Amino acid sequence: MGYKILAINPGSTSMKISIYEDEKELFKKGFEHSTVELKKYAKVADQFEMRRDVVLNYLEEINFDIKELSAVVGRGGLLPPVKAGAYLVDETMVDVLKYRPAVEHASNLGGIIAYEIAKPLNIPAFIYDSVAVDQLDDIARISGMPEIERLSHSHALNSRAVAIKVSSELGKKYDEMNYIVAHLGGGISITAHKQGRMIDVVSDDEGPFSPERAGRVPCKNLVKMCYSDKFTKESILKRFRGTGGLAGYLDTNSAIDVEAKISEGDEKAKLVYDAMAYQISKGIGELATVLCGKVDRVIITGGIAYSKMVTASIKDRVSFIAPVEVVPGENELESLALGALRVIRGQEKASTFEE
Repeated sequence: MGYKILAINPGSTSMKISIYEDEKELFKKGFEHSTVELKKYAKVADQFEMRRDVVLNYLEEINFDIKELSAVVGRGGLLPPVKAGAYLVDETMVDVLKYRPAVEHASNLGGIIAYEIAKPLNIPAFIYDSVAVDQLDDIARISGMPEIERLSHSHALNSRAVAIKVSSELGKKYDEMNYIVAHLGGGISITAHKQGRMIDVVSDDEGPFSPERAGRVPCKNLVKMCYSDKFTKESILKRFRGTGGLAGYLDTNSAIDVEAKISEGDEKAKLVYDAMAYQISKGIGELATVLCGKVDRVIITGGIAYSKMVTASIKDRVSFIAPVEVVPGENELESLALGALRVIRGQEKASTFEE
């Protein structure tokens, strides 16, 4: 028998699950969480039981005996800066993810759920290529305010996976190439990859708005909102992550719903959707300067990369920088499972988290 690994990927509006036996995927299922469903939870951490039950109910549905598992791996959350690769999930990491994450984010639940499933089975739980993978050049850490340092928060798992995949398809090594990777999902992040390192990032609070996040907003007006007595700290944060972006303008976090509105002649929906693609293009252009214009490919990935409307708009604006590769969806479950497999086989070593 081979090693059986359960991979769990909580996204802001989705939950994806797969089971691998060695390199072979045995089962895979995705679940979508609507804005209405998620509004019931004040904090991301409050979604833990609901999301865990989604996983356990699916395993029961397919009659999978969890005692067959060799390991459980979850998407890595917003920890303090970590290295690329695998980390063993322990109680210290779970405590940080639950109570002191750097930012509220659905990926924080990946390690928690993995640990809760793995612990009673006495098997290891891992995270791999956390959202907090930090390979920034020092110059990229300067924000403009000494009290605030720029952090490396991105969809590192999928961004690195597709960059490696495109390199292979081009007959090149990842560490030979320069890429700009735009991950378009419930949240959007854009990363600059220089010869195998993510040297800079436009994170989801610094750049384009997304289906449910506000992105970069005018600072002076934001400060006025914060001190207007109309908002609490929690409600402001919710406007940034949860009810911003498409959800704020159009009352839906579904790109499919927005495109349906556009096809029915909704001019507001078209303007807002075009503005999202416009801002994504601006972020790509911003990172082209970081690479001094020496960009081998612009890669568009994530769930929204399935949208021809969005990708065509971005291509029109950025194809002068470099050829554009569209790699829709994500390889995150595969990347998680195979990363854990390499650790179990002794081909990689998992790091230990230190707060």
